[in-house]
Amino acid sequence: MSSWLADRLLLKTDNYKQMKILIVDDHPIIRNGIKQIILDISQSNLVDEAEETQEAVQKAVQNNYDLIIMDISMPGGGGLEALGQIKKIKPQARVLILSIYNNEQYISRAMKAGASGYLTKTSATDELHLAIKKIISGGKYFSSEVAQKLAHIFDSDHNKQKHSNLSEREFQIFCMLALGKSINEIGEELFLSPKTISTHYYRILNKMGMKKNSEIIHYAVKHSLIDVQ
Repeated sequence: MSSWLADRLLLKTDNYKQMKILIVDDHPIIRNGIKQIILDISQSNLVDEAEETQEAVQKAVQNNYDLIIMDISMPGGGGLEALGQIKKIKPQARVLILSIYNNEQYISRAMKAGASGYLTKTSATDELHLAIKKIISGGKYFSSEVAQKLAHIFDSDHNKQKHSNLSEREFQIFCMLALGKSINEIGEELFLSPKTISTHYYRILNKMGMKKNSEIIHYAVKHSLIDVQ
């Protein structure tokens, strides 16, 4: 029997206490898929949902969840920003990042913000059971591809790259600009004024040594900071 199958069977037969888990993702299909995996572990598990970051932060503050499973890219601000807010108010909160991104920058920032694990959505079907088990038990969990990225982060000059100097909010806006969103669109999505976004925009250009949006787009694509598929 493979080690993966053995761990999966062990997970389903362990006498787990009822778990209360919050799923944070703006796509209903994704939330339903995650929910089904959680209920597959035990039908007695309680599952709550949030579709944007402010709702996630509010629920996380008001409730005691055994685990929060959170996407990175969502309306109302990024998942990394929500992670930081949650950990600031509830340092003991366990948060598993579940994302389409396996880029070193996102992984590094998630770890610095206090995530208990990082799993790509492509490996969620096979590994989410194991990630939940590991984190609920007090450990951390990273998919194999994420673990390889982490090893590279520690062994390289990753932190010397220009975008590592951006704050979490600046990095979030940087990626949104790279996706072609306007100042007004970003302001509406993040519930911030255009003036505030413009201030961040000029700080980003200054820190990155850039002069126009085309440079932002080129840099983001080159460093795989956005999904261009």
